Amino acid sequence: MSGPVPAHASVPQSGALAEVLRTGETLSRPSAALDDALLELLGPAPGAAEGNRVLLAPLTGTRGVLGAAVFLRRSDRDAFDAADLRTVGQLSTHVALGVSEAPADEPRTTVRARGALPPPAAAELPSPAPASTPMPMRQDGDRLRFAGAATRRIARGLDLDEIVTGLCRATVPTFSDGILVYLREPLPVGDERPTGPLVLRLHRTDRIPHEAHDGVRAEGDPRGGPPALDELVAERCTVPPEGALAEVLRGVRPVFTEAPAARDALPELLGEGGESIRPDGQRAILAPLRGRRRVIGAVLFLRAPERPAFEPNDLLLAAQLATHSALGIDKAALYGREAYIADELQRAMLPETLPRPTGVRLASRYLPAAETARVGGDWYDAIPLTGSRVALVVGDVMGHSMTSAAIMGQLRTTAQTLAGLDMPPQEVLHHLDEQAQRLGTDRMATCVYAVYDPVSHRITIANAGHPPPLLLHPGGRAEVLRVPPGAPIGVGGVPFEAIELDAPAGATLLLYTDGLVESRIRDVWSGMEQLRERLSATAKLTGPDRPPPLEALCDDVLDMLGPGDRDDDIALLAARFEGIAPSDVAYWFLEPSDATPARARRLVRRTLSRWGLEDASDTAELLVSEVVTNAVRYASRPLTLRLLRTDVLRCEVTDDEPRLPVLGQARATDESGRGLYLVNRMARRWGATRLSSGKVVWFELDRP
Repeated sequence: MSGPVPAHASVPQSGALAEVLRTGETLSRPSAALDDALLELLGPAPGAAEGNRVLLAPLTGTRGVLGAAVFLRRSDRDAFDAADLRTVGQLSTHVALGVSEAPADEPRTTVRARGALPPPAAAELPSPAPASTPMPMRQDGDRLRFAGAATRRIARGLDLDEIVTGLCRATVPTFSDGILVYLREPLPVGDERPTGPLVLRLHRTDRIPHEAHDGVRAEGDPRGGPPALDELVAERCTVPPEGALAEVLRGVRPVFTEAPAARDALPELLGEGGESIRPDGQRAILAPLRGRRRVIGAVLFLRAPERPAFEPNDLLLAAQLATHSALGIDKAALYGREAYIADELQRAMLPETLPRPTGVRLASRYLPAAETARVGGDWYDAIPLTGSRVALVVGDVMGHSMTSAAIMGQLRTTAQTLAGLDMPPQEVLHHLDEQAQRLGTDRMATCVYAVYDPVSHRITIANAGHPPPLLLHPGGRAEVLRVPPGAPIGVGGVPFEAIELDAPAGATLLLYTDGLVESRIRDVWSGMEQLRERLSATAKLTGPDRPPPLEALCDDVLDMLGPGDRDDDIALLAARFEGIAPSDVAYWFLEPSDATPARARRLVRRTLSRWGLEDASDTAELLVSEVVTNAVRYASRPLTLRLLRTDVLRCEVTDDEPRLPVLGQARATDESGRGLYLVNRMARRWGATRLSSGKVVWFELDRP
């Protein structure tokens, strides 16, 4: 070039450059249209290369012309030839795939350096042929345009089926009348080394639909036309290592099936029933599908006798289609494996099932942000505590990645451990904050932690930068609870505050992550108000005397999300408070003395008689006596005995000794050590939990 190239070039709709771009063909000298187009594109100052050393190639995308590319050679190099024209055409087609499109409503077309060209108006575009009409490709330009359109269609697929379907629909009927796609079974993923013999399974077939022929398809079958391809060939074939099919697959390049090697390979692939579709001459191409490291399948392109036979240039086109499809299938298999691992990781991080604690019913939901981002940092949990209490937790780690999921798993495990130590909610959040700081300086999360006591009908809540919970009252009124917001976990050095609220029977507590109430089109406060109104409206459907079903309530809450509301993961935990009536609870303080076990037996006997559970009295008295005796032996302060009547009979004994009892095997000569053995054998369930001020030992019996 003898001068600078202009950064912008206006393209008059009736000019030479616009005409060249509309044709979509690569131009070289001698061509008057080329010289006029270069003048409009490059301006008068730059001097183009002399002779046949300049090419102008339009960049044609899915919606029209996106731009233009100029190829130049110095005078000491050979001039461009016909092969160079084909190569430049292919390069231009591939480049167009990565070029973005500008708005199509500009009044005047402008070509920009490294920019995009808007597509021409609809009237200027050629009308596409119907899908069922074959389009013979007699020129290289036809093949290039077809290759660009076909590879774009294949590249649009994200999963394996979409890619194979794109290959079939792109080639039938334009390139072939029928197609059979075979894939390796099992399909290797990534760097996996396949074991065992090479097995190909027919994954998909396609062919031009035909009108009904004379006669019927089969006796009693009213459908006309030829049978489907998958009915004529073997569904599965094992490839012998030294056979002709293995030799063709190792060769990687597509071949005409009339070639000696392919002629012997075709019966191995199609089986005995495929004799009827084996064409004569160059009417079939067998193309291996080779991924990054190995052959993963094969494609068979077929043409009917009334169509022109394949040409040698069609082998190059088949190779391009097979290469794009194989690489896409390879990546789709790898992506599918990663998506499977991500999905399994997320499921493993979340509770498989929710517990069924006494006095509360639970329901939950989890929705990933999208199919392509299934791993996130949102979690929920319900943890049974001593005294029939339950801890309700919902948290959100920032980000959508494996790292976020890993941090979420560590915080969830830490929360479960802290809950087992019976720490109050504000202390749990304090220790979670310390754990997040140990994981890294930028590990941030929000969390709300609540403890519900069904005996006292109270709930204690602490918040760490999380959206506040909502409470749906029995009468249908929904309110946003005024919980101190606190700072997110990971900030460090910020105290957390807990509040205690009434939790009346029939009320529903809703804990959620911000993905439910916040999106690009809605701020968090508007989302919470919409959620509150949704809860109230749902409660009105069942009336003031009956709360809405918990599972249906969760589904109804998620139904309020619109198409633009799914920007983040959503974790949802709903708790319906049922409580335990005061008449079903008996509670005593007992001094640690030798007479205490006998007194405990009398209290249990009277209570069970009042509850009408005399049939369980003997077993309950025996086990209470053993547990109280063990507590009296080590306690220095008054212990507590509590009986709960729910769907089971539960007994809890609390003392100030932190050491937990250990189930052991007493020897025949020992005078003690059999108490826990009896509890273990006769109770429905039992356990011991360390508290901040001691421990609690509990057991449950089935009600008669």
